Amino acid sequence: MSAGDSAIEHIADLTTAEVAGATRVQPVEDGWVVDVEVVEDRRIPSSGDMLALYEAELDAEGNLISYRRKRRYRRGSSDNG
Repeated sequence: MSAGDSAIEHIADLTTAEVAGATRVQPVEDGWVVDVEVVEDRRIPSSGDMLALYEAELDAEGNLISYRRKRRYRRGSSDNG
């Protein structure tokens, strides 16, 4: 299993939210840092969906070390950091 797939699985299990996908997979000294985007609140139309970006830190075997929500935003909003 890839680091991205492993992080997606961990975040999906912990948040019980629908995962949109991994947006960043970065190797670090002892493993991986992966950003995972999830849909936290579905709206109609979908442009009103609330998304969140989670950062997962994994060891070299894909085990979760830590995670945190980095930000929450409306789908389609500009990336203001």
